[in-house]
Amino acid sequence: MLDVIDLNIEFHDHITPETVVYDFDLHLEEGEIVGIVGESGSGKSMSALAIAGLLSRKHMKKRGQILFDGVDLLSCSRETLRKYQGNDISMVFQEPMTSLNPVKKIGWQVGESLRLHTSLNEDEIRGKVLKMLKEVELPDPEAVFDKYPHELSGGMRQRVMIAAALICAPKILIADEPTTALDVTVQAQIISLLKRINKETGTAILFISHDLSVIKKLCGRVLVMYQGRIVESGDVNEVFSNPAKEYTKKLIKAIPKMEKLTLA
Repeated sequence: MLDVIDLNIEFHDHITPETVVYDFDLHLEEGEIVGIVGESGSGKSMSALAIAGLLSRKHMKKRGQILFDGVDLLSCSRETLRKYQGNDISMVFQEPMTSLNPVKKIGWQVGESLRLHTSLNEDEIRGKVLKMLKEVELPDPEAVFDKYPHELSGGMRQRVMIAAALICAPKILIADEPTTALDVTVQAQIISLLKRINKETGTAILFISHDLSVIKKLCGRVLVMYQGRIVESGDVNEVFSNPAKEYTKKLIKAIPKMEKLTLA
């Protein structure tokens, strides 16, 4: 369904060009959950933004291919790209307060993609939004529909972002550090929610994180990135039990001991 081939990203907003992603390759099947893990600055989020078509086309040079259903999202027109964004490929970010509009009610924001990509009327949109708010396990969807982002907890706001990303039934959900800003209990709830959505809808998930323990709980396959390059990839259990690269070994050693006991 998705093939990223030889993706290279180079910034040109400084005197000297800076490459931040080198020769990135990814194959994502329908219904698969793949994790990308690495420390800050490793290039994982930059790769995800490129796949989502959210990188500026100015001040940077991108080389390679991002093939989605045979269309190269890296070289296609903006008009073509917009047909896929939010419809077939959606993204959830780390901090929903920076992604949600503070002056728009939750119901309006979750339904925005339906206004862009469908011909549904407002009553039909409201019905679909309420159903989706219930699907992401938000209590009292009718009340949440009419609230503003600041009236919700962090975990509830993240569920709203997931609802907005899923409202058009995308084929791919890209989740960029969606649990990092949440406490451990809420983090576990969000991971469980993503697992259920994947199982019930077949939506493929590309999950970005710096935390290997979260990747282990959710993903079937993992790519390990370091300084803009994929240094190791494979089945998540195999990578955990038999890491080949020194960097991966260091990441695994960095997992707190209590989490290691839980994962064992």
